[in-house]
Amino acid sequence: MTDDERAIRNVVDTWLAASKAGDLPTVLSLMTDDVLFLTPGQAPFGKEAFAAMSSGMKDAQVDGTSDIQEVQVFGDIAYLRNALRIVITMPDGKVVRRSGQTLTILRKEADGKWRLVRDANLVVAEAAD
Repeated sequence: MTDDERAIRNVVDTWLAASKAGDLPTVLSLMTDDVLFLTPGQAPFGKEAFAAMSSGMKDAQVDGTSDIQEVQVFGDIAYLRNALRIVITMPDGKVVRRSGQTLTILRKEADGKWRLVRDANLVVAEAAD
């Protein structure tokens, strides 16, 4: 595994750990200012909308697992394919489980850090038991 691939995998690990800890500033630091998220049923949205949605869930507990299935690096651009599962526990105790595939494009910035620049997220609600 190359240093770049290790650093990219670390972005995902850091994202999940920061999400679990409710550390929005760290999550935001892992994306570029021009990031775009593509999700089912919504128009693409950027960093500001992501921050607003996340702030609206500040009292929820988020946990997740990641199974990175592929990482390809092409100079300062890379993509990763990931099977993601997220469990969100709302303040009222309601639990929402989401899972699915993501295809993420990352860019190595001038400071040498890899950040998300595009994320096609196919994570959807799991069927209730």
